[in-house]
Amino acid sequence: MSDLIVERRGPALWLTLNRPEVFNCMSPEASCKLQDAWQMLETDDELRVAVVTGTGDRAFCSGADLKRLIPLYTGAREPEDEWDRRVVEMRKAGRGGFMKDRIVAKPIIAAVNGVAYAGGCELVLACDIRIATTSARFALPEAQRGIVPGAGSMVRLPRQIPYCLAMELMMTGRIFTAAEALAAGMINRVVEPHALLSETEKMVEALVSSAPLSVQAIKRVALQSSGLPLSEGFAIETAAGREVTRSEDAREGPRAFAEKRPARFRGR
Repeated sequence: MSDLIVERRGPALWLTLNRPEVFNCMSPEASCKLQDAWQMLETDDELRVAVVTGTGDRAFCSGADLKRLIPLYTGAREPEDEWDRRVVEMRKAGRGGFMKDRIVAKPIIAAVNGVAYAGGCELVLACDIRIATTSARFALPEAQRGIVPGAGSMVRLPRQIPYCLAMELMMTGRIFTAAEALAAGMINRVVEPHALLSETEKMVEALVSSAPLSVQAIKRVALQSSGLPLSEGFAIETAAGREVTRSEDAREGPRAFAEKRPARFRGR
């Protein structure tokens, strides 16, 4: 089986990390295929949303494979196959599965079905909406391994939760629970394990029912304007608003409301 299972379910792209015997840790193959999946999501107009999860009920993703992936990054292991060679080239080019090199404007849901440690936690932080089970646990232990959470978390986490808490979690590497993550605003909701799939599917349906150009503009503006002065951020927002307002969907939404029927958005 593939280290990353890629499935199309209607307008949704489901990505399942598939190494349950090692807590779904990220292999070179999974990293490359995750990068390919984001490219597919970006370029396929039929796809409206993506879901990332893990196989089994123990782990979402326990991070990068410390035996296979990290040694490639440090130079302690030479590439042995095509996945190894490709992941090394991706890293040299500043690309990878954690969306540091691009804005993927379509929404991405993390369905966190267990532990999300190191790179697994970083993958959660790169997603837009996060649903976790009561058994989920999060940690960024890289500093305890002599490395850093460099897949985006040193920038993302202090913007997503209080600064002092972000520093504690990254500098000490302590494990924090789903309840703590919810209280900090790092995840959207916590559900019982048996309810994760249904709750995720409800979120997919809610996102797909919204106008795709609107959803993508909202995400793009939020990311592009982060950290900018208000005037610059508002300029980005105004330009995006003008573009969306000129779309067919912008006419369809009010028309459907007036006619008391569901809108038929076409993404144009």
